[in-house]
Amino acid sequence: MSLPPRILVVDDHALAREGLRAILFAAGYDVVGEAASGEQAIAIATDLAPDLVLLDIRLGQGMDGLETAAQLRALNPGIRVLMVTLHDVPEYVRASLAAGAAGYVLKDASLSEIKAAVEQVLAGQTAIPSGLLARALQRPASHISEKVLLARLTVRERDVLELVTMGQTNKSIGRELSISPATVKVHVERIIAKLGVSDRTEAAVLAVRASHSAE
Repeated sequence: MSLPPRILVVDDHALAREGLRAILFAAGYDVVGEAASGEQAIAIATDLAPDLVLLDIRLGQGMDGLETAAQLRALNPGIRVLMVTLHDVPEYVRASLAAGAAGYVLKDASLSEIKAAVEQVLAGQTAIPSGLLARALQRPASHISEKVLLARLTVRERDVLELVTMGQTNKSIGRELSISPATVKVHVERIIAKLGVSDRTEAAVLAVRASHSAE
């Protein structure tokens, strides 16, 4: 008889963790641990080697869910990650996939939808609501200006993009901003997703074009 999948639940709200734990328990899954932060999630995953991590995007202080997902996958590529979030945002879906997540489900989804997403991800499939996936796969409309696209970036992402436009590598950007190359990689992936470009070169070109148009 095979053992049930080992699941780690990561959310900075205790009630959210309790609700997910109850759903998983009712479905026959084994919740081996809970974490309130990305740092705790990495430590627990290192010790317990879960099969699946249910992970919120917003985690308060410290690493966010996207950076946590990337580090979990770097720690163990066999770990499957399912983002569980309130944010119905196409950019977040693209960034989650870029960070290595295999699924994306909303917290206000029905119990059956959450269970189905867990089952699909554990089965090696991708689980994303069809309507949200369709929006995530759309390219930004051509009439959207570079300035509008760049306004979607956080302050940190803009700092990273500025250094990308200077041709710096992830390692050198990390040294400049006092963050790890892995963190830089996550920021770059999120920048690419938010700008709707295919790679860091296109992101740099867009940023340079925007700066020239402002002169």
